Amino acid sequence: MIEAGCDEAGRGCLAGPVFAAAVILPAKFKNSILDDSKKLSHTKRDSLRSIIENETQWAVATSSAGEIDEINILNASILAMHRALDLLKQKYDIQPQHIIVDGNRFKKYNDILHTTIIKGDGLYMSIAAASVLAKTHRDAYMTDLHAEFPQYAWDKNMGYPTVKHREGIANMGPCKHHRKSFTLLPPQMVLF
Repeated sequence: MIEAGCDEAGRGCLAGPVFAAAVILPAKFKNSILDDSKKLSHTKRDSLRSIIENETQWAVATSSAGEIDEINILNASILAMHRALDLLKQKYDIQPQHIIVDGNRFKKYNDILHTTIIKGDGLYMSIAAASVLAKTHRDAYMTDLHAEFPQYAWDKNMGYPTVKHREGIANMGPCKHHRKSFTLLPPQMVLF
């Protein structure tokens, strides 16, 4: 049975898209380091990204900050996963027979059987691989955006609600990449 693992990165961020990945592992794929991306160092994630991209069938897709504001973060995360699955078909002319997803929510994709697994990124290698790809692709995207918007320190916080990020919002206001439906600042910090 062809099984794809799916995961996302960036749900809790204040800025930028949510990224999702879908990964189909070859039958004999093994890697002793692969785990939930949150448990891995930056260096290990980057080295695993290269291995995953060279040895598996994979795709990464996004939902924009505007889409997140319009349909909410859960629906945008699922939409990004569906887009990643669409890309898998386009890149490899393959469609999984079963989809396993990190978490407890997913919407049916093309009538393919799916299973949601809480903490699945620490239990299933294909979900862990998707976790690594979603995280590394999103981090690279936010680091690139930092060059244009250095006041938010996205090269360090990747859009998450850190003190530096919130100070940037308080001093400069939000930019076009911020999720307007999120609470960007606690009430005591609102200056704009």
